[in-house]
Amino acid sequence: MGERATRSTLRDHVGDALRAAIISGELAPGALYSAPALAERFGVSATPVREAMLDLVQQGLVISVPNKGFRVTEPSDADLDAIAEIRLLLEPPSVRAIVGAVPAADFPALRAQADRIVRAARRGNLVDYVDADRRFHLMLLDYRRNPRLSRIVGDLRAQTRLLGLSALVARGELENSAREHHTILDLLESHRAAELERFLRAHIGHTRGIWAAGNAPDAEIP
Repeated sequence: MGERATRSTLRDHVGDALRAAIISGELAPGALYSAPALAERFGVSATPVREAMLDLVQQGLVISVPNKGFRVTEPSDADLDAIAEIRLLLEPPSVRAIVGAVPAADFPALRAQADRIVRAARRGNLVDYVDADRRFHLMLLDYRRNPRLSRIVGDLRAQTRLLGLSALVARGELENSAREHHTILDLLESHRAAELERFLRAHIGHTRGIWAAGNAPDAEIP
């Protein structure tokens, strides 16, 4: 049982890293990757990589190419627009609904997760940044006590592409964006529900703006 659990944990860990690499563009859209090459890249054996990639096939992030490896999918702009639209419908009102429901004792752990996002941005480690960001937002949604909601949003986030993050790193701007997660917690902790929802709408809007392609934001964050 212990060995099986360890293998499952490794598979999940590798899957999280691969998913983050795809979202950030470190694994390029349309590119073909073999399991052995990815295993060497991530410092693990080929077996958990192959298993994790098969999970990502089910999520639509890669396509299996027989005898060659896995090709990263290329969602269209229309697909990405649709994903952002659905996230805007689900996430801001859901997080607004947890105002007052998060115990004070939980905020240090949430702050620590926000700090992980900032540290990853400071290092320019996009895989860690995307993974820490995903965990942070799903931690918030868990307070809704609705596993279906968390699963749907998790899948939508996995389908997002944030190819502009590397440009933000090059310009030294990603760390400022990362600090938005502390602003989210400030608003949540001070029970400023309406401001929190507005801020989250702007935050998620970045996925089709500066985080998507490195463009300047269309408007200031409220």
